[in-house]
Amino acid sequence: MFFQNKTDLPEVDEALKGRQEAIDAGRNHFVNGNPLKGPYQKGHEMAYFALGCYWGAERAFWQQEGVWVTAVGNIAGFTPNPTYEEVCSGQTGHAEAVMVVFDPQMVSYDDLLKIFWQSHNPTQGMRQGNDVGTQYRSGAYWTTQAQCEAATASKARYQEALNKAGRGTITTEINQAGEFYFAEELHQQYLAKNPTGYCGLGGVGVDLPDQE
Repeated sequence: MFFQNKTDLPEVDEALKGRQEAIDAGRNHFVNGNPLKGPYQKGHEMAYFALGCYWGAERAFWQQEGVWVTAVGNIAGFTPNPTYEEVCSGQTGHAEAVMVVFDPQMVSYDDLLKIFWQSHNPTQGMRQGNDVGTQYRSGAYWTTQAQCEAATASKARYQEALNKAGRGTITTEINQAGEFYFAEELHQQYLAKNPTGYCGLGGVGVDLPDQE
């Protein structure tokens, strides 16, 4: 994806102004046909994950049984309804993220955390592989207190596993989810529309240990 070397988050007063109008993300998931923006089924939960380029990240989650719909967008920034180009400028403060709506009776949040940790390198700070910039940082953004506790505990377990493997220190941010802004329709389910498209996603070969 777009390469840039801005690795410092902007201050609020430095961020681009954005716009009031939502970006057109399309209506339905290209793979399963479910509505991107709802209505979502009763009892389903929502979670957000940032693990580098969101094209490959989204595919990792939509392939999981029990995930009802996924969408890509931007989170944890300042600029309302940013365009892709604005996010890539490093002046919105956002992370590229995947929204995951899932049925907790079929797939647990812990299962999603395992996909999250094992699908990228969470020790690289403001980058993921050759993709450099604040939008490529690692983050798990929770929507319930139970998710907060599970994400925090999984981070500690994964750090212990990384230590044993001689890996680095996790830089992942774990925060309550703020406003999620959907990306343009062409980015939604990108690798289903473009099977040979770029995917820089890759883990470090270390599994997340199960809870004791």
